[in-house]
Parts: sequence; structure tokens; C-alpha cells
Amino acid sequence: MGVTLLASLGAAKAQVYKAAEPLAHTYSIVARDPKTGEMAVGVQSHWFSVGTAVPWVEAGVGIVATQSFTNKSFGLRGLALLKEGKTPEEALAILLADDEAREVRQVAILDAQGRVATHTGKQCIRYAGHITGKNFSVQANMMLTDKVWPAMAKAFERSEGQPLAERVLLAMQAAEREGGDIRGRQSAALVVVKGQKTDEPWNDRILDLRVDDGEQPLDELARLLKVYRAYEHMNAGDLAIEKGQMQQAMQEYGKAEEMFPNNLEMKYWHAIGLANSGQVEEAAKLLREVYKKDDNWRELTSRLPEVGLLTVSKQNMEKLMRIK
Repeated sequence: MGVTLLASLGAAKAQVYKAAEPLAHTYSIVARDPKTGEMAVGVQSHWFSVGTAVPWVEAGVGIVATQSFTNKSFGLRGLALLKEGKTPEEALAILLADDEAREVRQVAILDAQGRVATHTGKQCIRYAGHITGKNFSVQANMMLTDKVWPAMAKAFERSEGQPLAERVLLAMQAAEREGGDIRGRQSAALVVVKGQKTDEPWNDRILDLRVDDGEQPLDELARLLKVYRAYEHMNAGDLAIEKGQMQQAMQEYGKAEEMFPNNLEMKYWHAIGLANSGQVEEAAKLLREVYKKDDNWRELTSRLPEVGLLTVSKQNMEKLMRIK
């Protein structure tokens, strides 16, 4: 495919195109939540592992999405320019100024203030285009129809009030309903970062989900986002236990389990939380279900007291271990 496309662009374009640059013909969205300051990027393509090529993000700085004939250097260089104080428009102009293949590029830049700048080269494969709005930009190339990116913009704007990750996903789902990539679908990614950089950069990336290869990558991305939300409840439950707030912990574990009733991990830690709060009989009911599906969890239970994660009497411990 790459050889055919390059031939169509002419010898000059072929000479400036680097084989290491992936042909990430795709649609994407970069966006910011003005209330939380969070920034996000979502992308899907009929190309393997699009999440390793298109989105470049940094908390407190911004996002660069580089696609079509992708120039990965635009990612780090674009973020560096934003850190220098350049606006997205200024950064984009600098990136494109010395790029001989600018007309086959598609690039979007969002900064931590919500300003955006987007470029769609004149030789991007149709249908191609972009729409910028307040705190967001949607861009697409090699689409089945020219309705794809307008549908993305409309879906994002109409979803105001929902969490940013869900809004980005809704925009991508709208793209699919209009036909999406003319070649179909293969991979997708969704990344969310904090609006402000903190002293704990390891916590500045809030969400980082990727589907590198799949028949329905957006469906899988939606499932992973739901799992992420469920584990937010699990983490909140763990925190509540640390603070001795057992009732709150049980509520959080319960919410997670409701979202994924067949997830043994969630059911198990809900049971352990119940046991630690003195509700041994209720804990035993849940553990019975878990043990029946995988008896390794019983062995794990035996190891928890030695590290202080299960604090029950010897009699109750024996009861939890003897469950049939």
C-alpha cells in the first residue's frame, strides 16, 4: 500500500517521505475540559498500533496529533515549542515551515489553555478535513465520506457535561457511524492527562488505553474505559479501608462489582473488605462463588493475614478457608 500511495504523490514526495514514518491515515480528536483542565486525545485507524504514532501528550503542556503521512518528530518538537511559550498556531507554523511533505501531513495541536491549531495538507487523501472549536479540534483523512469529522465535532459539543474521556469516545463513535476510515478499522487509543503538571509526573497521565489490533477497536476501547471506571471504584474502596471507612469501602466495592459482576478480582476484594468489617457470613457467600471458579483465590486468602490485609479471628479465618 505504501508504495502505491507514494507513487501517486510523485517522485518529489517520495524522496522526502521516510520509511520509518507510519501511514497513519485516520481520524482523531484533541480536546480539553475547561472545568477540570484535563486534556485528551482519541484516535482510530486501519493501521496497526496507531496509539504509538499519532498521539503525543504532556500534562500541563498540551497534545499533538500527527497523522496522514505521520511525522513522529512533530510530537516531541511540538510539545517542546509549547513549553517554550509558543501558541499552537506558532508551533504548527514552525513545524511545517521546513517540512517538504507538509501537503501530505495532517496535524492538530492543543495547549493547556484550550487553544488549538490544525493543518490538513492539500494532498491528504480524500475525504480529508478538520473542524476546530472551543477547546477541541477534530481531524480526519482517507475517510469514506466528508461527514465524518463534522459528526465528530457535533457529538463532542453535544456531550458537554460528561467526563472528557467519554466525550472523546462519543466523538469517535460518531465517526464510525458515518463510515469512518474507508479501509475499515484496526487500532485505537485514548489518552487523558492533567491540565497542570504536578510534582508527581507518574500520576499526571490519568488514562492511557490502547487497542493495537482488533476487529472492533472502538468497542474494545469502550469496554476498557468501563473497566477503568470500575477500578476507580475499587481504588476508592481501598482508600476508604485505609482510612477505616468500612461502609464507604463496601459501597465503592459494590459499585465496581455491579459494573462487572463476573470479575473475580472485584468480587474477591469486596469479600475481603466485608470480612475485615466483621461481616464474615456475607464475605463467605462471595468467596464461595470465587473459590468455585478458581481455587487459587483460596490460597491467596491464606496469605493475606501475614501482611495485614485480612484481620479476622482464627475461628473466622478457618471458616473462610473451609468454604465449599
